[in-house]
Amino acid sequence: MTTSNGNQQKTDRVFIFDTTLRDGEQAPGCSMNLREKLAVANQLHRLGVDIIEAGFPISSDGDFEAVNEIAKQMGNYDNPMTIAGLARAREGDIVRAGEAVKPAKRPRIHTFIATSPIHMEYKLRKSPAQVIEIVTAMVKLARSIVEDVEFSLEDAGRTEFDFMCEVTAAAIEAGATTINVPDTVGYCQPAQYADRIRYLRKHTPGIENIVISTHCHNDLGLAVANSLAAVMEGARQIECTVNGLGERAGNASLEEIAMNFRTRSDFFPMHCNINTAEIYRTSRLVSEMTGQRVQANKAIVGANAFAHESGIHQDGMLKYKETYEIMTPESVGWTGEGMVLGKHSGRHAFNTRIKSLGYNLSDEEAEAAFARFKELCDKKKDVYEDDLIALADEVLFKGSSQTWELVSYEYAAASSGKPSATISLRQNGEEKAATCNGDGPIDAAFTCIDELTEEDIRLVGFVLDAVTEGEDALGRVTVTIEREAGIRVKGRAVSTDVVLAGIKACINALNSLQVQEAHEEARRSGEAVNRGAV
Repeated sequence: MTTSNGNQQKTDRVFIFDTTLRDGEQAPGCSMNLREKLAVANQLHRLGVDIIEAGFPISSDGDFEAVNEIAKQMGNYDNPMTIAGLARAREGDIVRAGEAVKPAKRPRIHTFIATSPIHMEYKLRKSPAQVIEIVTAMVKLARSIVEDVEFSLEDAGRTEFDFMCEVTAAAIEAGATTINVPDTVGYCQPAQYADRIRYLRKHTPGIENIVISTHCHNDLGLAVANSLAAVMEGARQIECTVNGLGERAGNASLEEIAMNFRTRSDFFPMHCNINTAEIYRTSRLVSEMTGQRVQANKAIVGANAFAHESGIHQDGMLKYKETYEIMTPESVGWTGEGMVLGKHSGRHAFNTRIKSLGYNLSDEEAEAAFARFKELCDKKKDVYEDDLIALADEVLFKGSSQTWELVSYEYAAASSGKPSATISLRQNGEEKAATCNGDGPIDAAFTCIDELTEEDIRLVGFVLDAVTEGEDALGRVTVTIEREAGIRVKGRAVSTDVVLAGIKACINALNSLQVQEAHEEARRSGEAVNRGAV
């Protein structure tokens, strides 16, 4: 039972702190816009996470806006999650984070400073005494803004044991309610990390009244093992990400943590409140939003996680599934590829199925998705759940403005001759066409789009994969484009024609770019007015 003062060491409940929207998004190529972050946040609520670290508010105006909007929207739920904003142990960071999370029903400021000898000497250039002074002042400041304050000892995995306890005691006395012990560089071995948690609990005054948290990186492939080892020594919060996303080799994988507790309940005398039936859907959504594929042999959510090809394995599975299957695909929400709808299905059946998949489309979006579904039924014999997910994602995240619209396209490619494409686009009622050559039909089509739009952009990412199996499978394309000013956006599209999917994805990205730039311009104008009024 959880006590009112937050003492988790005496409970069997482990709190899941998801940092996909902060640490996960920091991985190269994983940035998300506001709408994408909100979609992930809402799915994390369905998944059952306890705390969302929604971003690093001081890092950019976009990050502040995302944290602030998530804090507002998550408060609409009857069982709202804690919304955390990250802040360095600096006054400006902490105040900004407090402003960002203020609308949340359960706001948290998560502040940190490095404590290892190497970080203090070479990065901070501060003495241990100076670090403790900063910790005391900044945790007190954070606590004056919100009741829930988490303090992290950056690079705790290489921090001297006694100094770790000294800093932790200072943070607790200043008002921290959660102490995070990060293995920031993925250096620790499970036994060493467990020893660190054990030592901290034994030698730190007041530690019995707060929550001990883990935040393990996967540089040596031990993030999940280290997190679970710490839990066995009394940690009661695990910081993790969907699909293990994060800087360098990533973070502890949320789905692996949750399924360890569920599958090995005989070994772990504790549990978390994750709704494991939402794991697969959450993994797919995060993969879609970030454009990062999940490796086929990834535990729990990889395409091969429940595949059995060996004859010996197949024989055992046919006789008794538990010979080789320690958990079922259904337990993580992997429902397979059973046909769910067909060409004779109506709007009601389609909308009901889309809602059951976790999508809340507007009337306009639902109509667009249904129209795409009918088009697909004419081209594809079998329509699977994954096809519906791809259609809903395409409609939901193509951007709210259709500045550019595809009118027609043609392309030609052969073993001899130069591939070519002819593209016709419409903007504000005016149609323009271009014919270009390229290294392939997609390259030729993108050259046409560049010529027609006259946009100063460059393509920095192109990902193509099949939504389902079979020769008539939908091809899903995700493109990432970047403006020289540093603005980067993604566009997605699906089609049985992968060239068409690529063209649509590029156009969707261009439209999203224009929406984002218009938003940034409006924000800057508003800031200028506000500054002038001061």
